[in-house]
Amino acid sequence: MEQVAGRAPGSVALVAISKTHEAEAIAQLIAAGQRVFGENRVQEAQAKWPALRAVHPDIVLHLVGQLQSNKAEDAVAMFDAIHSVDRPSLIVALAKAMDKVGRRPDCFIQVNIGAEEQKGGCAIADLPGLLAQARDAGLPIVGLMAVPPADVEPAPYFALLDKLARDHGLPGRSMGMSGDYETAIMLGATHVRIGTALFGTRPPVAA
Repeated sequence: MEQVAGRAPGSVALVAISKTHEAEAIAQLIAAGQRVFGENRVQEAQAKWPALRAVHPDIVLHLVGQLQSNKAEDAVAMFDAIHSVDRPSLIVALAKAMDKVGRRPDCFIQVNIGAEEQKGGCAIADLPGLLAQARDAGLPIVGLMAVPPADVEPAPYFALLDKLARDHGLPGRSMGMSGDYETAIMLGATHVRIGTALFGTRPPVAA
């Protein structure tokens, strides 16, 4: 896929989204060689990843879900990358946590690329100010992340995120999931977040 897109092999990181999946299913992917995984919730990651990482210390763990400021310290201690930096209060909490914990995970600013009320992410108009605040606070901002609106052609949204990242001098673009990752790669994705295509349909959430 990278070669079709004119990209160098290895230029796109496959983040296997393991949220809601048990350690047994994750271990099968690890055995197949996968080393980069994504979780949505800090508490769920804390419950299953320490044991897996004890056996496989080369695992790279990404937080791809919304992060509450009061979980910033736990997130900094657990994850190697955080994809959901989206507001000033979280920047303050993460900067404080990084200084305390002594770890500095890569950070992506999440952009609400479709201006959807129900989605996290900063407004496009707020991106320059938020990015300046994050850089001033010493956060290692490596890129932007977005989830396009569902059930519409994602290409224009991916192209817009690519342009925003380029305009702000950021190398990373976390965009694309199981149903649209090929389009995302064609339009500049550096990280694709794949769950269903690797694990199958997620188990139903218990009531």
